[in-house]
Amino acid sequence: MAMLDTLLEMFSYQFLVRAVVVGALVSLCAALLGVSLVLKRYSMIGDGLSHVGFGALAVATAMNAAPLTVSIPVVVLAAFLLLRVSENSKIKGDAAIALISTSSLAIGVIVISLTTGMNTDVCNYLFGSILAMSKSDVRLSIALAAVVLALFVLCYNKIYAVTFDENFAKATGVKTGAWNMLIAFLTAITIVLGMRMMGALLISSLIIFPALTSMRLCKTFKSVAVCSAAVSVACFFAGVTVSYVKATPTGASVVAANIAAFLLFWAASAAKGRTGRTANIRQSVNP
Repeated sequence: MAMLDTLLEMFSYQFLVRAVVVGALVSLCAALLGVSLVLKRYSMIGDGLSHVGFGALAVATAMNAAPLTVSIPVVVLAAFLLLRVSENSKIKGDAAIALISTSSLAIGVIVISLTTGMNTDVCNYLFGSILAMSKSDVRLSIALAAVVLALFVLCYNKIYAVTFDENFAKATGVKTGAWNMLIAFLTAITIVLGMRMMGALLISSLIIFPALTSMRLCKTFKSVAVCSAAVSVACFFAGVTVSYVKATPTGASVVAANIAAFLLFWAASAAKGRTGRTANIRQSVNP
């Protein structure tokens, strides 16, 4: 009963309703896109793009421009650049991400120090703020979720092929470059939307944790994707609730919920493995 009263009290605040809607949809999108990114060993792209987003937000603040207007095209361009650099140069994957992310973070810090200074807004960009969500964020997150869900439902086979074997997919006529660009584009939009709530330093957890958690128990691509989406949204709700009740930072609380889910799934996987080994031993002993 106390829990129900707490939830009713939470949803009586309009800013919390907006934050929950945006956060849940961003968590859903990040989890689905994260499955493909983690399996392609490109999971840290979220960390790189969030740092680019911080640099773009710093420039937007210095210019007194709308944050989304500046940061979305910059982060999308960075996502395409990361793919192009890692595919067609000697700078591969993680090195390309580190190069772009640290450069963007440094530029952002320099711009802020020369203009507004290291104030509360900067802390909100780095660690997130649940007060940052607007009605335009809600509309954009709904559109993003609709596109990501449609992509996975209608084009599941192509995403599966591009994720596991690009050469085979290319041989069968799939335009792997275009699909990689589309995934990078959607990931960039997800990062920009989510980093204002989770913060530039924590947003990549929404991409990495749900996929790794689901892989502890699920063994097929489809089951991992469905489980990741469910785990991600559940952890977000749990994190926001704890944040509201205990007055802890929202982004850190959501990450803590994801850590707890990972440990729970890991323990269940270990117990399942022990049970399976025990059953095999019994079968070998019985006549």
